[in-house]
Amino acid sequence: MKALQVHCAQSIAQRHITLTGSKSETNRVLLLKALYSNLELLNDSNAHDVAMMKQGLSKTSGTVDIHHAGTAMRFLTAYFATLEGSDVLLTGSARMKQRPIKILVDALRALGAEVTYAENEGFPPLQIKGKALEGGNLRMRADVSSQYLSSLCLVAPKFQKGLSLTFEGALTSIPYLKMTLKLLESIGISSELNQEGVRVFSKKAIDDQALAVESDWSAASYYYSIVALSPAGTSMQLSVLKNDSLQGDRVLADLYADFGVETRFDSNTVHLHKSGNAKDAVAYDLRDAPDIAQTIAVTAAGLGMHCMMTGLHTLPIKETDRLAAMKAELEKCGVKVTITDESLEVHARKQALVSATISTYNDHRMAMAFAPMALCVPLIIEDPMVVEKSYPDFWKDLESLGFDCTSKAE
Repeated sequence: MKALQVHCAQSIAQRHITLTGSKSETNRVLLLKALYSNLELLNDSNAHDVAMMKQGLSKTSGTVDIHHAGTAMRFLTAYFATLEGSDVLLTGSARMKQRPIKILVDALRALGAEVTYAENEGFPPLQIKGKALEGGNLRMRADVSSQYLSSLCLVAPKFQKGLSLTFEGALTSIPYLKMTLKLLESIGISSELNQEGVRVFSKKAIDDQALAVESDWSAASYYYSIVALSPAGTSMQLSVLKNDSLQGDRVLADLYADFGVETRFDSNTVHLHKSGNAKDAVAYDLRDAPDIAQTIAVTAAGLGMHCMMTGLHTLPIKETDRLAAMKAELEKCGVKVTITDESLEVHARKQALVSATISTYNDHRMAMAFAPMALCVPLIIEDPMVVEKSYPDFWKDLESLGFDCTSKAE
């Protein structure tokens, strides 16, 4: 499918959407299951990234190609480096070979790991020969990607001395590191976290147990956007989501009150209701939840709001440069956007939105973030199946709400 014409000419009816398991949680639990075989995983995500993670974990030698799966690249780098006897070439897509990994490789080398660059210094692909590591003390930059930290914390229980990691720079995306430590704690592995660093204690074995993965709050963001862009009185239910979620993107339940969306929690179901008007202007620091920035930008653009978002310094090194991509695609729709290397500003809009063809840049979140704007103006979404990276059923679920999603050949 080359492109998808998306439009929703009428208000959505009240619906109940059951979301796939969290990609972030699933990939963490999969790595823990690889380390502790008596751990059972329930409600795992059906995302393509998770399939790449599973495929990678099934190998101990040869070439491991994770395509666009950034989390799998970071987590598998640490896993293979600490898997005694493994010998792999860890590679990915052309874009993956442009995404930096030097900070993690330097940290692993400092612990005694054998990791070399197969092509360009500081970037995948990586030749990794695994061996048992002693662990101990380590200093590491914490202001670039929390996945570097999480990858080390996940394998640290298998180190002879555990891991004591001192942060350099301000810690970014804190909820994702806290998610990692909470999952470790849930299977009996102790850790300590403060402003200076994190410590994970060694544990050779765990008790037999199962971990159920919560549904994906990042996926929920698109439905918050749909409700925000719908008329007052629109309602929707999402499950399985928890008020006390481990996921940092749970903050969108609070932020979207500014867009007129009320959230009510009932057991593991979230009830959304468009209760009133949005604010004229909002400003957010999304350092701890950068994955919802694209969704918020489109919501603000659709409502004609002024929106300033900071703390987005990790977005240029994602699947694409998300700041530049958002500016380009929103401006196609008649929206003025200003970006820096860590911020995105959507300017208040008075004129009507313009129908446009949206490029997705091999980035699942570009496709899904823009889809709700089809409530305002018809759109053509290029390469729509890029959503398989995290949410394969996305277009089917949108059609269940009354969206018209029609395949359009080039």
